[in-house]
Amino acid sequence: MSAKISEKYQIELLSDGLNLQLSGDWRFQSDIPDLDSLLRQILDAHPQKLSFDCQQLGRWDSGLMTFLVKLIRSCKDHNISVDQGTLPTGIQKLLQLAFAVPERKGAHRAILGQPVLAKIGNVTIEMHRNWSDLLAFVGELFFGFLNFLRGRARFRYSDLFFQIEMAGPSALLIITLISVLIGMILAFVGAVQLRMFGAEIFIANLVGLGMAREMGAMMTAIIMAGRTGAAYAAQLGTMQVNEEIDALKTMGISPIEFLVFPRLLALCLTMPLLCIYADFMGIIGGAIVSATMLDISFFQYFQQIQGFVPLRHFGIGIFKAGVFGVLVATAGCFRGLQCGRSASAVGFAATSAVVTSIVLIIVADAVITVLCQLIGI
Repeated sequence: MSAKISEKYQIELLSDGLNLQLSGDWRFQSDIPDLDSLLRQILDAHPQKLSFDCQQLGRWDSGLMTFLVKLIRSCKDHNISVDQGTLPTGIQKLLQLAFAVPERKGAHRAILGQPVLAKIGNVTIEMHRNWSDLLAFVGELFFGFLNFLRGRARFRYSDLFFQIEMAGPSALLIITLISVLIGMILAFVGAVQLRMFGAEIFIANLVGLGMAREMGAMMTAIIMAGRTGAAYAAQLGTMQVNEEIDALKTMGISPIEFLVFPRLLALCLTMPLLCIYADFMGIIGGAIVSATMLDISFFQYFQQIQGFVPLRHFGIGIFKAGVFGVLVATAGCFRGLQCGRSASAVGFAATSAVVTSIVLIIVADAVITVLCQLIGI
């Protein structure tokens, strides 16, 4: 008596057990039958022995081998003997190899979670190492700055001009887009509230003060952190992987002076200029919203800004941009020199540079804003 269970196999009930008739192709590309369903049928019959009939078996690969290994192991767990003598010779040899050395109990190492105290200790050690490396980096940077003031800094001015071009003119397009959109967003948000009081003209005050004092420098710094700071980290990290920095040290050339200083100077010089450009682009963005949505002419808009936003607010924003430039360049170069010796370490260094730069920018902006309020600027 036989019971058809699948197109791939049939189970025949014999006097001494079950006979599993395999048919068709058994390949990974084809549909491999569900083993759980077959096991349930076998266990329901309570056989003492399982044999195979492979006369109608077609082409097969490791898909059939995986199926048979799992089936034989399950049968052994339920004290069902398996007759492998009727299987093809190739399958028998592969099964002998599969079961030649049984898996030793406890061979797999148990994965235990790291204790909390160990995690705290590792984080503390990592923070101490980063802090020590940062102090050493800042110290070398300070001595490099002293050598620059004395005219003894060892770097090429062609590298400085190249870095200025990459950090300045090459970033104008993205700065323009983001600044105009930020100005339009500020104007639109202000219009929703000021329209309720009929004070739409004061949108010019909101946009002018916000861009000049905060948003111009802040958005420029964040853009440069993601664009230039990450590039610095990736460049120096790749040089670290290729052992180019070790070669400079071997020749007696300071990597801080030769590699870091041109990038730091370039970003310090271009950030204030980019901030001024971003301020005016943001103001233009606010003017577009005012002219199209609130019927405020460009002349009224710019006249209102000129009377309400003095130059000292622009000066504060430019000063912030200079500080942000130092922080972005320092974070990017520091993470690049701290990079490991693998490709994944370069990606981690670039990511870490962006995160570190943004955190430092936010903290520095908060500190400068509080100091300006205390001084009364």
